[in-house]
Amino acid sequence: MRVGVPRHFLRLADRTPEEHRALLARARALKAARRPGRREETLAGRTLGLLFEKPSTRTRVSFEVAMIELGGAAVTLPAAESQLPRGETAEDTARVLSRYLHGIVLRTFGDDRLAAFARAATVPVINGLSDGAHPVQLLADVFTLHERFGRTEGLGVAFLGDGAGNVARSWIEAARLFGFALRLAAPEGFRPPGDEAAAAGEHLSVTDRPAEAVQGADVIATDVWTHMGREAEQAARRAALAPFAVTSALAALAAPNHVILHCLPAHRGEEIAAAVLDGPHSAVLDEAENRLHVQKALLEETIG
Repeated sequence: MRVGVPRHFLRLADRTPEEHRALLARARALKAARRPGRREETLAGRTLGLLFEKPSTRTRVSFEVAMIELGGAAVTLPAAESQLPRGETAEDTARVLSRYLHGIVLRTFGDDRLAAFARAATVPVINGLSDGAHPVQLLADVFTLHERFGRTEGLGVAFLGDGAGNVARSWIEAARLFGFALRLAAPEGFRPPGDEAAAAGEHLSVTDRPAEAVQGADVIATDVWTHMGREAEQAARRAALAPFAVTSALAALAAPNHVILHCLPAHRGEEIAAAVLDGPHSAVLDEAENRLHVQKALLEETIG
């Protein structure tokens, strides 16, 4: 068991801009050095636990592969196979897992649950997605922008859709930390919390006009409209968000060399047109791959 206060990664703001720059630089080096069969040994002897209360594809596989390629090991525990459904508290689970592991990735629902788990843990906790944030996804998004543009400072990013969702809220946090202008297009009832919007200051503008958000944008980003755990709201969400779909006509208003981002999974024909998602401006597969590289850098910094 570790002693001292662990340094968690629950939101992007848990690291300074300087620390983020160091993470991205290390991710670039790790990506450049990656070869079939090659392993780093920076996390040899370390074991990461992944506790998932929501389904996962990219988060689970990228963290597991990251640990293997860094010389460590990963143990994945779907919550349904744990004692949590039988009434064990998140805090007791955190305390016990901390005795076995060097770090824990938690994918959960409410941010209050994430915070309680982190307070009880005695090893670093990484937010693998919560209702209020998806910071590891945004690390990959920002890394992808650096690859495409060589910078994030001064870029114009348009986000269309659910501005109150976890991905949008992490985009808002990223705008301030990485120095780009975020234009968020969302209808009433789908706007980010006021305190988070205010914290972004001049880096964020909110509109109910999608065309205004994408005009001249360097980047267009979106996310699914119905998040895990809110499936009962699907029909209402589709009706409210339909005007905010990323169509070919809207994408044509962006800058000539614009980039399309989507964290996946995507619903073609719903939040984004297939021609846009699969078109020449799309970087979604690079974005998905980059989860691996930025998380390697984060794991080295967090549990190495």
